[in-house]
Amino acid sequence: QVQLVESGGGLVQAGGSLRLSCVASGGTFGSYVMGWFRQARGKERQFVAGIIWNGGSTRYADSVKGRFTVSRDKSKNTVYLQMNRLKFEDTGFYYCNSDPPQFGWGQGTQVTVSS
Repeated sequence: QVQLVESGGGLVQAGGSLRLSCVASGGTFGSYVMGWFRQARGKERQFVAGIIWNGGSTRYADSVKGRFTVSRDKSKNTVYLQMNRLKFEDTGFYYCNSDPPQFGWGQGTQVTVSS
């Protein structure tokens, strides 16, 4: 059973940076696209960024293009999300999963951006 554990969130001022990590265990991910999703209070969970596990190609939501970078370390089964120039509207819980989501959701990691 695949388990996903996110970490790296926190409180940061607008314009600041954070790096999120997601450690995936219990499966092999070579055939998957791994993605980051976020859920703001009172809103549905939305796609943020994704990376093809084997090929490394990436895609981003328009709202984060040029500010966020998704990467992965295959040897550590870990997906990262480098978030720069954070905005208040980036606030929310961040989760990783395949894209589209096929695994159980982890607990997420909370990102709070103060304006």
